[in-house]
Amino acid sequence: MFLVTGITGHVGGGTARGLLANGKQVRAIVRDQKKAAAWADQGVELVQGDWNDAASLTSALKGVEGAYIMMPPTQTPSPGFPEAKAVVANYVQALRQSAPPKLVALSSFGSEKPSGLGLITATHLLEQALKEMPFPVALVRAGGFFENYTYGLEAAQGGTLPVFYTPTDRKLGHIATADIGALVAELLTTEWTGQRVIELGTRVSMDEIADALGEVLGLKVKAQSVPREAWAGALEHMGLPKGSTWAYEEMLEGVNSGWIDFGADRTEKRHGTTNAKEVFAKAKRG
Repeated sequence: MFLVTGITGHVGGGTARGLLANGKQVRAIVRDQKKAAAWADQGVELVQGDWNDAASLTSALKGVEGAYIMMPPTQTPSPGFPEAKAVVANYVQALRQSAPPKLVALSSFGSEKPSGLGLITATHLLEQALKEMPFPVALVRAGGFFENYTYGLEAAQGGTLPVFYTPTDRKLGHIATADIGALVAELLTTEWTGQRVIELGTRVSMDEIADALGEVLGLKVKAQSVPREAWAGALEHMGLPKGSTWAYEEMLEGVNSGWIDFGADRTEKRHGTTNAKEVFAKAKRG
């Protein structure tokens, strides 16, 4: 039995599919069992709870062969990241009490840095908390998700893909969420000792992502960087509340400056097998 968090999301779902395909039993901790009903139909054991409840996490971890955890996506954290710190504290309490035989945690490139990370601070805090765990831990530092650019299926209809990274020909680490799930499932069914850190992704530029979108849309698409002074307004237009974009902006500045990147010492390197065009084509098909 393997515990999977975030099963209704892309990475958690991909992890569960990989485990089920290999004949493994899967348990998922979910807040809304109705939302995860399709997984129950596939034989997944659904456990009520979430990452804000240490007791439910502890119970869900009992008797497992391994577990996959992730930080809940929070685009608008409060200053000081109290939300992330609370989740990390719950994980630590549950993991110390249940001590699974192995743990895989989703992290992000740049998470080894001590500051200037913006949204990535959440995975930095998780990594720091898992350092002293007395069981094997694998940290998967993923690049940016190709799925994050599916907004371009609508936004790029006029031939321009607005992006926050600059210059647009600079290659940054990217990965498809399906490939993250596949690696997590592989790790959970593999034996190792100590702590592993794996950088997962392939360097792809904004220009190449725009080209992939263009191929799917059947038109010429050009990537265009949003001016720095327009970031807050653009992020608010994307749905972030006014005055809450600071963490997102700090992360973008970190990537653009090269502070947040692949290339950390003592890490394993893995590439995905799914390219941006395949991700966009699947999203277009619905």
